[in-house]
Amino acid sequence: MSLATRTLAALEGVAFAYPLADGGRRPVLRGVELRVAPGELVALLGPNGSGKTTLLRLLTGQLRPDAGTATFDGRPVGDWRRDALARRVAVLPQQLDLPDRFRVAELVEMGRAPHATRLFGSTADDEHAVRRALVDADALGLAGRYADELSGGERQRVLVAMALAQEPELLLLDEPTLHLDLAHQVALLAAIRRLRTQRGLTVIAVLHDLNVAAEFAPRAVVLADGRVAADGPPGEVLTPELVRQVFGVQVDAIGTTDGRRHLALRLG
Repeated sequence: MSLATRTLAALEGVAFAYPLADGGRRPVLRGVELRVAPGELVALLGPNGSGKTTLLRLLTGQLRPDAGTATFDGRPVGDWRRDALARRVAVLPQQLDLPDRFRVAELVEMGRAPHATRLFGSTADDEHAVRRALVDADALGLAGRYADELSGGERQRVLVAMALAQEPELLLLDEPTLHLDLAHQVALLAAIRRLRTQRGLTVIAVLHDLNVAAEFAPRAVVLADGRVAADGPPGEVLTPELVRQVFGVQVDAIGTTDGRRHLALRLG
């Protein structure tokens, strides 16, 4: 199968509901269809509770569909051994507490766990992967520092380096810009785009800012009511009508001086 037609990650008719304390279930996803090809950069959008994080967890095997199939590289995710899947799929979560007693280089080395071939110590391949990850995440200068010495932006760079140390094919980002100021948001997303090209990564990123998503990714997938409400180039799918229907707010599409489009929020 050629790269042009190959699907790396997919959800086929996937439904999922969380169990409730009273014995019932809260449906989150209802018959989701999604296919992502190698090398794609996808922004995953939708209101709170629309199932974005759930979708990522289904692709990593943390959750199993109630109906339908989640697949990676043509095989159901549930059929993969955990370590084998972890060597090819990395996740940057919304938030991860870094243990204070470890230096950054040690934390990034933890990302090599799925590749471990010995009980203690690292191999030359591990050392090369860790250094490359630190360089690519612009975190080499942080290698000797402890986690509790890092700012929010520096911690995000370390998390990126930990994910890159896995040397994955698929990188899943769950609100990677959460708690970052504007400058750090821009720097992080620019780094992800650069690394996608340098490493041949496939990236799915959960984002909240529609304008940021439109600048960041050539493909936007919008979830609403447990289904894919729109899928395509951001300039085509992120219309004022869709934003009103899905997010419940009024926006205007404004053209910029360089020919791009910006969504401006109406207040009142």
